[in-house]
Amino acid sequence: MSEDRSNGRSRTWWGRFVQSLRGEIEDQDSLLELIREAGDREIIDAEAARMIDGIFRIAEMTVRDVMIPRAQMEVIELDRPMNEIIDRVVEVGHSRFPVVGDDRDDVRGILLAKDLLRACRQGAASPSLGELLRPATFIPDSKHLDHLLYEFRTGRHHMALVVDEYGGVAGLITIEDVLEIIVGEIEDEYDIDEDEMVVPREDGDYLVNALIPITEFNSLFGLHLDDQDTDTLGGWVNKLLGHVPRVGEQVQVAGLALEVLRADRRRVQIFRLKGPQRSTGVTSMNASASDEGTSVI
Repeated sequence: MSEDRSNGRSRTWWGRFVQSLRGEIEDQDSLLELIREAGDREIIDAEAARMIDGIFRIAEMTVRDVMIPRAQMEVIELDRPMNEIIDRVVEVGHSRFPVVGDDRDDVRGILLAKDLLRACRQGAASPSLGELLRPATFIPDSKHLDHLLYEFRTGRHHMALVVDEYGGVAGLITIEDVLEIIVGEIEDEYDIDEDEMVVPREDGDYLVNALIPITEFNSLFGLHLDDQDTDTLGGWVNKLLGHVPRVGEQVQVAGLALEVLRADRRRVQIFRLKGPQRSTGVTSMNASASDEGTSVI
């Protein structure tokens, strides 16, 4: 009997959906509500319903809504020595980098990590960075994401530089940034669950959730960071540096190095905690935010 009622509800919903396609639902919100209801009632897969919702969202959003701001762009300077470029590519771990000349408005092209790897593997003399660059694509910050996704697909490129109305570089955006609106965040090896605070790695380091309470972080690692003005480790680092740190920035505390592995324009998400034997290139800096000896790079 219950199965008959369930089938009846499904047929009723399907009839309403077919009617919507025939024009009896007059606006997008009503159609989306119908799709969400189907997901809640398990008539269609809940994940599919969420993705459909994301498809509608990208038609309403513009590039400026999701772009990586100019200040947080990971760039490579054209005149940097090749050994430093290689070290930087390995350290950051991105597959593409804008290459700039005099400043961030002077984008000369895009360096793909695979092109750099291929050039270095050939065993010839150190390659010229200029010879490895691919053309950069520039788009206005007002472009809608659905149009951009089409351009990414048809143009077979995965990154674009975003320019403002005055022609200055305002940020960058990748195809992954757009797809994540539809499918959700695309995880990588450094992702941890939101309810996990510390995850040990095989190399002896730790992945640390930036939302871990300062008191819990102190207790786990035997530290005494000041928790009077901030509640979380991410907030403590923000206060120490005076800004939201970029990926790759490090803070050294009592011989332990905190490296930013993931961050957006609003907050840090994931740190890597490294032991003293793995911390290099750190210079001293006065920091009143900590009771420990603290330095940053």
